[in-house]
Amino acid sequence: MQCPFCFAANTKVIDSRLVTEGNAVRRRRECQVCQERFTSFETAELLMPRVVKSNGVRDPFNEEKLRHGIVRALEKRPVSVDQIEASLGRIMHQLRAKGEREVSSYEIGELVMLELRELDPVGYVRFASVYRDFQDVSEFAVEIQKFSSDSDS
Repeated sequence: MQCPFCFAANTKVIDSRLVTEGNAVRRRRECQVCQERFTSFETAELLMPRVVKSNGVRDPFNEEKLRHGIVRALEKRPVSVDQIEASLGRIMHQLRAKGEREVSSYEIGELVMLELRELDPVGYVRFASVYRDFQDVSEFAVEIQKFSSDSDS
């Protein structure tokens, strides 16, 4: 792998370990030329379904967009990066497991809501407020009440 610092082609793997439930390998590397160290991640490249938006537009699946939405909802919350990555992995696994060539943005949003519900209630409500386009405070109250009653059962 090419060094991101000096762009030399020779790097050495110092340490490898499995991450995100064994779906990726984290490698600690050292450049043989400049001796800088960096981390790389190796995952299997699997095709994701295309996303069909509510207006009918079809876009390629964008993992970064999904990650950004989840991270934004969980900003300043006590949720680790590993927990977020594991949730992302579960969502993507569920989408691939469907075996469909296309999936609606609605389905993706619902999977995110299920994951956030387990991770952090505040993140869940934050995401719901954008995803469901809350217009006033009463919609927050309804969602919080629904969350509370579901977690009591």
